[in-house]
Amino acid sequence: MQTILVPVDFSETSEYALDYAIRFAKELHARVHVLHSYEIPAVGLPEGAMVMTADIAGRIMTSSKAALEATVTQRKDSGVELLSTLRSGDPRVSIGEVAKEISADLIVMGTHGRRGVVHFLLGSITEYVVRTSDIPVLTVRHPSK
Repeated sequence: MQTILVPVDFSETSEYALDYAIRFAKELHARVHVLHSYEIPAVGLPEGAMVMTADIAGRIMTSSKAALEATVTQRKDSGVELLSTLRSGDPRVSIGEVAKEISADLIVMGTHGRRGVVHFLLGSITEYVVRTSDIPVLTVRHPSK
């Protein structure tokens, strides 16, 4: 095992999964690719048109990039090679695409453990990746969640 992909959404749960993956990678002498995939929200108008200004899209990209860089920088002394990737688009799709591009051997993802109506309304990116991935997916749940 040489390459571990860790998608992050900057939640406490994904940060915990990243730290778990780093400890795992250290034992295996593997590198960790940290991925953040963001979606540009579309704004609907009464006429049915969808509008997104370049300014808003740019701000979302800039803040996502800064958060990803901060996440990786905080862990620069971990003793593990850390690489980062920022993508715009549906995270479910981006995770699979990046896993193939980097020839990931494993995907490590946090899981929030949502149930019932909340799970139904929010869905689960982790659950989708587990069901559709061609490579192993290790899910990590934050101990206090």
